[in-house]
Amino acid sequence: MKKILALTTALSAAGLGTAQAEVVVMSWGGAYGMAQTEAHVKPFEKDTGIKATMLDSDNPAAPIKAMVEAGNVTVDIASLEYSDAVRLCDEGLLEEIDVSKLAAAPDGTAAADDFFEGAVTDCLVATDVWATIYAYDETKFPGEKPATAADFFDTAKFPGKRGMRKSPKTVIELALMADGVPAAEVYDVLATPEGLDRAFKKLDTIKKDVVWWEAGAQPPQLLADGEVSMTMAYNGRIFNAVIGEGKPFVTVWDGMQYEFEGYVIPKGAPHLEDAIKFLDYSTSPEKLADMTQYISYGPTRKSTATMERTYKDGKTVMAPYLPTTPANMTNAVETNFEFWVDHDADLKERFNAWLIN
Repeated sequence: MKKILALTTALSAAGLGTAQAEVVVMSWGGAYGMAQTEAHVKPFEKDTGIKATMLDSDNPAAPIKAMVEAGNVTVDIASLEYSDAVRLCDEGLLEEIDVSKLAAAPDGTAAADDFFEGAVTDCLVATDVWATIYAYDETKFPGEKPATAADFFDTAKFPGKRGMRKSPKTVIELALMADGVPAAEVYDVLATPEGLDRAFKKLDTIKKDVVWWEAGAQPPQLLADGEVSMTMAYNGRIFNAVIGEGKPFVTVWDGMQYEFEGYVIPKGAPHLEDAIKFLDYSTSPEKLADMTQYISYGPTRKSTATMERTYKDGKTVMAPYLPTTPANMTNAVETNFEFWVDHDADLKERFNAWLIN
């Protein structure tokens, strides 16, 4: 009876727009959380009158899972990695989302047709796309510039050490694309023993020239220190080095691998109706585009391609720096989380053995 009364009170408050209307959002903190706060949380409160609060977490998936399982949920919206959202949804810990109720594109295109393929799942609405790319120091190559995945592996034509993530994920995908496998076929090839052998054979060609990194802050530092002439990196890290620090780095989008992350509603969210309103508001094309004013992650809706935004510095046009800009996606692959769930342990074992041989 108490639960029924509490739900009735909450819904009534939401419907009346009283002071009890509220949305509590949990995200990752740092530059990412700041971008969501400025583009989504603050404008939502201003435009709707519904109080909106941002909480930080090292990884929101863990506290959300604990809250729901304990029956003590204090968060209405959470930002999760794609794989975590699918896992928690499968475990019944998240609300299912009706994509037909999300905001349409400006030209009337339904949300389901406006989002990129895979951006909306049963329980997740993706807010942004981030990518693993490679970048180079343009001062190291005064003549011809690297431009393709194959160029990363060509140390004869483009001399210098290479920075690579010390993990098979993203590394073996790039190796196959550098060996001529089209992005759309990468995971089909990797699903075969011959494909895996092909990836490691390609890695053999630059193994002696690799400087391995493990943390996202390392690649731009390796470039800045001159330890490598080009490196795999997270696109946002290179953007920050270029725009924030004036580094002479250039991003190569060919062969990039991208991933979604986005908003979910935990089961038992205390302000469910307001959470749904926030989800609809924050994943509209305009608000997804607004987030690029604060961080170089791409919006997840096709209609944002014509919504030009400038970075918070007031001068940097963001389109060239976004993974989802059409020109940057000509040879790009979406990371297949199902493949990595099935093969992560085996491939890490093979990769670690390869490293020491």
